[in-house]
Order: sequence, then C-alpha cells, then structure tokens
Amino acid sequence: MVSQPFGPTTAWRKSSRSGSGGPGGGNCVEVAFGPGITAVRDSKTPHDGTLTIPSGTWTTFLTALRTGRYDH
Repeated sequence: MVSQPFGPTTAWRKSSRSGSGGPGGGNCVEVAFGPGITAVRDSKTPHDGTLTIPSGTWTTFLTALRTGRYDH
C-alpha cells in the first residue's frame, strides 16, 4: 500500500474516450500521477475511492490495451 495523498489539489486527467454518448455511455475514468505511482478513479463518483498502483504496472496495462491483448 502506498501512502501518497491524492487530494483536491491533484491534477486528475479524464480519459479522452469519456463522454455522455457513444458505446461507453458516460463511463469515465480519471488518472493522476505521483512519484512512482498512478491513481485511477471513477469521475462520476470521485470520493468513492481511488485505486493506486505502481507506474510500471499502469504502463504495462496501457501497452496491453494498445496491442489488443484484451480484445474479444
């Protein structure tokens, strides 16, 4: 567990694929970056919790998405 605070001054970035229309139907994800960690939260309910993972794990996940590893 990482004790890095992600409070109101944190620069959260919303996914470019978020929106009210389209196949996602408004499902929004936000990310924030700290020293060696990445935090992920639901933009509709940001106070419900944050998933914090090592930055390397986040990079590996994004690479797998981009290469189609999770495509059905």
